[in-house]
Amino acid sequence: MEHNPEQIILGEVTVTRVTEFYGTVELTPGEFFPDSPAGSWDEHRDWLAPDFWNPETNECHSAIQSWLLRSEGRTILVDTGVGNHKDRPYARVWNRRDTDYLDNLAAAGVRPEDVDLVVNTHLHVDHVGWNTRLDGRVWVPTFPNATYLMTRQDFEFWDPANEHRSVLGRGNQNVFEDSVTPVHRAGLTRLWEESFRIDRNLRLDLAPGHTPGSSVLALESGGDRALFVGDLVHTPLQITEPGTNSCFCEDPAESRATRHRLLGHAAEDNALVFPAHFGGRGAAEVERTGSRFAIKEWAAFSRLS
Repeated sequence: MEHNPEQIILGEVTVTRVTEFYGTVELTPGEFFPDSPAGSWDEHRDWLAPDFWNPETNECHSAIQSWLLRSEGRTILVDTGVGNHKDRPYARVWNRRDTDYLDNLAAAGVRPEDVDLVVNTHLHVDHVGWNTRLDGRVWVPTFPNATYLMTRQDFEFWDPANEHRSVLGRGNQNVFEDSVTPVHRAGLTRLWEESFRIDRNLRLDLAPGHTPGSSVLALESGGDRALFVGDLVHTPLQITEPGTNSCFCEDPAESRATRHRLLGHAAEDNALVFPAHFGGRGAAEVERTGSRFAIKEWAAFSRLS
């Protein structure tokens, strides 16, 4: 594994972090992770604070970011954040934001037209926002030459026409209409089920629980391994306490089982775990400690602060 502060090279794949936002999500640990064990945040304060939790305000901190992969000559974005100018009346922290995300992508050497694949690990508000941009009064694909990979399960679950109930209530309102439908109507989506092979280095697998169609991107190249796990893990506390869900998990039991299974694979395969929202150094190697896990080593990215 090679690295510099902005990127890591895993086998033949280059991984770059592209940040949209880092800071408070205006939720306390008890609100965000209501089933976290009593006293667990204070017990692990030395490595939860300040990157993931501000004890003074008792608010959780998260990064909104994309993982930019270059593999076999293609440019791949894993998750696209919140987006600009999106109307999110029931998700106030993400409402009508105006960020420098595209400038940050350009700083990584990528123009929107350079992107070949977009992977949406699931279709929550903070994972699909830059799928589209506002052109006048119309939402158009931000990455016009890309294929957008989404699971059929999530596509059908979040389509308002299917009237599925969600634990988010109205928190995902407008998301399908302004960030999914425009790319689908443009013929840019590829809906997949169970598993999808991107190339020799990268494979998508279904990892349900957080949402019905949540997915994980597995990287295996030149002896290096990694898992891009989306919202399977929001905070490192869920590594040491894998039974802890966020308040946004659609199927709590399935989410716990999926998390435990995939963290087990990561520990056995010595795979880096790349969650969608880790601040700090962004990713970590994990090891098994009985029925739980621990952070073996942080990734080599510079800390977000």
